[in-house]
Order: sequence, then C-alpha cells, then structure tokens
Amino acid sequence: MKKILITGGAGFIGSHVVRLFVRKYPTYEIVNLDKLTYAGNLENLRDVEKLPNYRFLKADITDGDTMLQLFEKEKFNGVIHLAAESHVDRSILNPMDFVITNVIGTVNLLNAFKAHGDMTDGLFYHISTDEVYGTLGDSGFFTEETSYQPNSPYSASKASSDHFVRAWHETFKLPVVISNCSNNYGSHQFPEKLIPLFIHNIKNYKPLPVYGKGENVRDWLWVEDHARAIDVIFHNGKKGDTYNIGGHNEWKNIDLIRVLCKQMDEKLGREPGSSEKLITYVTDRSGHDFRYAIDSSKLQRELGWKPSLQFEEGLSKTIDWYLANSEWLEHVTSGAYQNYYEQQYAAR
Repeated sequence: MKKILITGGAGFIGSHVVRLFVRKYPTYEIVNLDKLTYAGNLENLRDVEKLPNYRFLKADITDGDTMLQLFEKEKFNGVIHLAAESHVDRSILNPMDFVITNVIGTVNLLNAFKAHGDMTDGLFYHISTDEVYGTLGDSGFFTEETSYQPNSPYSASKASSDHFVRAWHETFKLPVVISNCSNNYGSHQFPEKLIPLFIHNIKNYKPLPVYGKGENVRDWLWVEDHARAIDVIFHNGKKGDTYNIGGHNEWKNIDLIRVLCKQMDEKLGREPGSSEKLITYVTDRSGHDFRYAIDSSKLQRELGWKPSLQFEEGLSKTIDWYLANSEWLEHVTSGAYQNYYEQQYAAR
C-alpha cells in the first residue's frame, strides 16, 4: 500500500485533492496534514473522514523537528504539498507569515522527505501558482519556460519555494515535480476570495468591492479540473519537470463580476440588474498584476489532461453549491467551523 502525505488538505484546493485520492485509490493510505489556520476547514472532508484509507494529522510544517519525526515514523512514498499562505492582500499586511510558511515550511518538508521518504520510487509534488511569473500585457501566455518575476510578497514566497524544490532535485536528486496553476474557483473556497465573497455579499445585500476599474485579467480554473490535473501529474509526470495548469478562461474582473451578478439575480429571483448596483470601486491594491494567462499545452500534449468546463457553466455550478450549502458558509463567516476539530478529533 502506498502512503501519501497531502499537506494543506483541509483547505480549498487540498480538500478536493484529498477527496479525489481517497475515493479513487482505496489501496492508498492518504494522510492529510494541516495546521488548521483560518483557511483550514475539516467540514470540507466530512464525506471521507471515516473511510478506512484516510487519516488526519494536525501539525505545522514550519516545525522542522516535528516533520523529521513524522517522516521517520510514517515512511511516506509520496508528498503532495499544498500547504501555503495564499492570499495576496494578507501577504502585503504580514509578509513574514508567508516567508515562514511558504519558504521555511517547504524546506522542512524537503529535508524530511530527503531523510526518510521514498527516494527511489516516491515523489515530492509541489503545487505552486502562476503569480510567480509576474504580469502580462494584453497578449501572450505564461509557459513553463517563462522567467520568474514575482511582484507581491505572496508570489515572491512561492517563487522562492519553487526554487528550493528544484535545488533539492538538482543537488540531492530528490524526485520532484512542480505545477503552477491559474486562479481556482469552485465549492468549499474560503470567502475572502472574490467569487465566494461576492456570492455571500450579493445574498446579503452587501457591497461588492472592486479594485481600481476592475480591468485586471485572470484565467479561471475549476478546482475539480485542477484536482484531476494533480492526479495525472502525480502519477504520470516526468520527475524534475514543471507543468502549467490553466482553465483557458480569461476574464476581466469586472466582466466576471457582472456575469456573477446576472446569474445570482436569476437564481435568487431578483430583478435583473439589482446585484450590479452593489458594485463599489475601491482603491487598487499595491503591486496588482494586470493580467495572468496560462499556456497548459504541455500538460495536455504529454499527459492528456484538459479542462472540462467553460467558466459560465462552472460559475453556475459554484453558485448552486454555495446557495445549497448556506450552513457551511454561515459556519465559515461566523467562525463556527473552527470548533469542528475539537468536536470530532479531540478525544481520539
């Protein structure tokens, strides 16, 4: 039986990856390690938490000694590393938190895998972001060969962690793979991010804060498509390689918001155009990259992956999930979700 460690598996993307692996690979032992910061929510994993091939461990990747002890005990065959501080606005307020988690935490995991992981047939898979590449103009795409030019503390911390992963591969022959993805959206996303935040605000007649004029462009990737890509790369990716994962769905922020408003009006039975009245333009944030766009042709050509949904269909599915799971959203916005660990795991 393979034993796979997934870090950050109680977060947004991580919980989708955990659920996919636990269900698809019943002969794997999936160990989900999460510190349970504000973005970690074990309610995301209720449907798999009692399955026999799943275990949860509360731990902090920034504690190097604990990681070494854990890896010595468990002898992991593979690591899928998703644990990270990921919100750009928070990185501007507290850059050091991002350095400690994203850089030091990653190096701790690399060292632990090097000392006690499966260096022959195993894999250390590091999930990163397209933001490491910087910003694009009106044309062009990020490829795996694009030079790094991070512009925020968040993207700088992720770029640094990418470099450490590659350095451990070159210096210590660690079996690694890296992927860089575009903006994710879908169910179970913490509502500091644009789409769940605006769904929540529209539902409650609250303002929709839009940076600048809303002209920044992002490529949107449905989180379940991302999880499928991680599965394919983990099992079939070439060691030492990098793969870009994109949704081929470029949208100006303001255009996306208007589509969201239109769909919300329809689903809530409100007068057309009523949600758009909630749009409020605010001062642009520092270092706000203009445009991201991913060329994922390498992943499609070499490993056969492609996105399954166009954005408007995926957005509709996403809205439906949040409207149907109002209790989940209420637990997150009220902070009640943070009690779930104590309720479910404290006595174990």
